[in-house]
Amino acid sequence: MKLINRKTSTKKTISSVFLACSLALSFNFIAPVPYVYAAQYSPNFKGTEITEFINIVGKNLKKTMIVDPNVRGKINVRSYDLLTEEQYYQFFLNVLEVYGFAAVEMPNNVVKIVRNKKAKTSSIPVVGDNYDSVGDEMITRVIEVKNVTVRELVPLLRQLVDQAGNGNVTNYDPANVIMVTGTASVVNRIVKIIEKVDRAGDQDVQIIQLKYASAGEMVRIVEAMNKTNPTAKGATPTFLIPKIVADERTNSVIVSGERLARERVARLVERLDSEMESNGNTRVYYLKYAKAEEMVKVLEGVSASIEAETSQAGSKSTSRSKKRNISIEAHENTNSVVITAQPDMQRSLEAVIRQLDIRRAQVLVEAIIVEVFEGDGVNLGVQWYSEKGSFTQFNNGPAPISQIAGAAVAAEGEEGNEVTTIDANGNPVVTKNPDTRGDYSLLAQVLGTVNGMMFGIVDNDWGAIVQAVSTDTNSNVLSTPSVTTLDNEEAFFIVGQEVPILTGSTASSNNANPFQTVDRQEIGIKLKVTPQVNEGTGVQLTIEQEVSSVSGATGVDITINKREIKTVVMADDGDTVILGGLIDEDVQESQQKVPLLGDIPVLGHLFKSTSSTVRKRNLMVFLRPTIIRDGELMQQLSREKYNYIRDVEKAKRRQGIELLDDDKLPILPEWNDDLTLPPSYKEYEQEKLGNSPMPIDAENVEPPVVDGQN
Repeated sequence: MKLINRKTSTKKTISSVFLACSLALSFNFIAPVPYVYAAQYSPNFKGTEITEFINIVGKNLKKTMIVDPNVRGKINVRSYDLLTEEQYYQFFLNVLEVYGFAAVEMPNNVVKIVRNKKAKTSSIPVVGDNYDSVGDEMITRVIEVKNVTVRELVPLLRQLVDQAGNGNVTNYDPANVIMVTGTASVVNRIVKIIEKVDRAGDQDVQIIQLKYASAGEMVRIVEAMNKTNPTAKGATPTFLIPKIVADERTNSVIVSGERLARERVARLVERLDSEMESNGNTRVYYLKYAKAEEMVKVLEGVSASIEAETSQAGSKSTSRSKKRNISIEAHENTNSVVITAQPDMQRSLEAVIRQLDIRRAQVLVEAIIVEVFEGDGVNLGVQWYSEKGSFTQFNNGPAPISQIAGAAVAAEGEEGNEVTTIDANGNPVVTKNPDTRGDYSLLAQVLGTVNGMMFGIVDNDWGAIVQAVSTDTNSNVLSTPSVTTLDNEEAFFIVGQEVPILTGSTASSNNANPFQTVDRQEIGIKLKVTPQVNEGTGVQLTIEQEVSSVSGATGVDITINKREIKTVVMADDGDTVILGGLIDEDVQESQQKVPLLGDIPVLGHLFKSTSSTVRKRNLMVFLRPTIIRDGELMQQLSREKYNYIRDVEKAKRRQGIELLDDDKLPILPEWNDDLTLPPSYKEYEQEKLGNSPMPIDAENVEPPVVDGQN
């Protein structure tokens, strides 16, 4: 290795001395010459370890070199020119880059020597637009692109950078910037390419105000003309195809693109934007979602408002507006609107139709009504009686003893007797009365109220009735009504029956023709809902939820249990919200006893009647709305519900039914089955004669032979 360090002076003698001294230098020795102003280097390395080369450069430039253990090898390099310190450092970077290494500058005059592929992940300095170095130092630069899309530009730039080595090109779409990492020379080259491409993609915007034609229709025509296949041979380049947008509010066409493309579109638009021969025109608008009758009412109000604004604009507008004849009619059979108006009015009404005739969202409302009821009751009582007229009676049991005794006497009847009378001749006449049967209806009515066990004990003229009953009631009711409706449309769902309710009765003066008035009331599960879909995923629901049932009969009419909720709630799409609920616990204890005797321990139960009941009721009502904005989601939900009820039918068929064939149980066909057509007559005949060993072909049947003649 040979490295010559030379310092220059203004005097020739000093130069001569320096030249003589430099020839006497050893292989790796740098001899300074006093009285110099700048240092120069002439590196010469042959078969030198790269680590030694790095150490010598660091010592000469007074830099701390940190070498990666993977940096190994020998170098051969020589410079025939004298290099300044800056050139010497660039020479050092060039050598590292050639041999696959890179220098990463750190603070405090520290330089890290690593392999190229590791350099791009190190703490490389990020430089700005004013950085003008063209050497091989590692840098990162962020480049802002103004006129083209970085997503399309980056794949081209990556082909110019060693991605596997120390280079890297990536993009950030939201800011439309490109981040480049590599040597300064490569980064500067990439920047120049981006600047050239960015200028070539420069596009301007032109706004063309239309006088007679519709902006939306004009854009449709121009786009149809510019529609080409970019992969076809000879197709127009993408950057030469202008972008065209219609501004319905100002009836303008906005054109963006290259100058020649914009000028071509502008000429076409000016030729098409011509006044019609007639002052008005007629157009038919076929509505897709809205109703024609409702749309006509809106359009008539809009046209009246536009006419009023035009009449107030000035005398010229007033004279013109008087000549306008606007006709808006609805055709129900085709659900279309026929409009006859001038072009400007036609455009305004067309914009209203386009914004109103949209697919409205639908809402699937699923309600969950859960009611859990538990009831426990115990009744124990003893009632005494004596034939001499004394008894104990308690009314908190099923049947008081007085009612039982009266019903028992009525059920005994009377025995027949003989009555002797004297007729007119003084002869005795004996009349025999038959036995009279007792009336058991009253006894059956009294005993019909008895639950559990009741028995009697009779001893001489004393008796007792013991009643004991224990009740345990558990119920778990789950109802899940659901209904689908359009946005802002009321939906009503009911599952139940109509029960007659007595509302009044009328009798005549002599009670000869009395009659009663009866009304029928809907009893069951009712759901009435009106959804309003807000911006985003929110749904406002106006809900009326009712669950009613017949509890039993009273002395006047029936008793109806009713649970009803009326509320307005806000819910997100697919979320389950609670509408309301009730948690009720009822504990009642009734005790009737004979004073003093009923307080005796144990024996006191013979002189009292005790009734205890405990009831617990938990009622909750939940709701879940699902916004349906397209047919795909509607199909998915319908398929889920359809397959669910079909699985229930299949499970029922697997369980079977007694005394009947299981195949007779109905089952839904599979979802989206092809339409099944009835069999043809020939197929019907074949199926009917399928059990015959020789099917009959009506077309090939020959007439029978009779007496050898056909």
